[in-house]
Amino acid sequence: MSVVLKVEERAVRPRSIRKKLRAEGRVPSAVHGHNVENIPFSVDALELEKAIRENGLNAVYTLDLGGKKISTLLHDYQLDTFTKEWIHAEFLAVDMTQETEVEAELTLVGTPKGVKAGGVLEQNLYSVIVSATPDKLPERVEVDIEGLEIGDSLVIGDIPKQADFAIVTDAEEQVCAVTEMVAKVEDEETGVAAEPEVINEKPAE
Repeated sequence: MSVVLKVEERAVRPRSIRKKLRAEGRVPSAVHGHNVENIPFSVDALELEKAIRENGLNAVYTLDLGGKKISTLLHDYQLDTFTKEWIHAEFLAVDMTQETEVEAELTLVGTPKGVKAGGVLEQNLYSVIVSATPDKLPERVEVDIEGLEIGDSLVIGDIPKQADFAIVTDAEEQVCAVTEMVAKVEDEETGVAAEPEVINEKPAE
């Protein structure tokens, strides 16, 4: 999907102009990349927040700069640690016919059979790197885990191939596993949890 953002070219000096722009509700930004060296601009903070909220971080943002249209991806951004106000945004101009790589959220869907049988689901990976043309980049990758039994695990290579994009994260990377519930065994006399026995443990000197 493509979202149009109306932006205004800005001066780089003096540095105080950035503070002035933020006070006016605008985000100091810049774009570089495909056929674009570096253009500083500003964008309305509320419009940018609304666009990201409705379309996600991996959408194609078409910058309308005085009538000139530039297809971009949101490459990086910075928010104030305390107020969460926008400090800066950086956009990457892209060729819509060329594949690019971005990070996408990994979402587990369903309740594994093993969890219903008393097991515990352990998720080890929360995002993946995907490759696609800019208009096909997903915001998230959903993985069905309902069939996992106790003792089963799922790695990147187990995720079904997608028509619009490819997952380029290492195929052996573990996504999740369903393990047995480990119960603490208490000493009958003291009521204190007993230490597990360690096979071939080196005796204390």
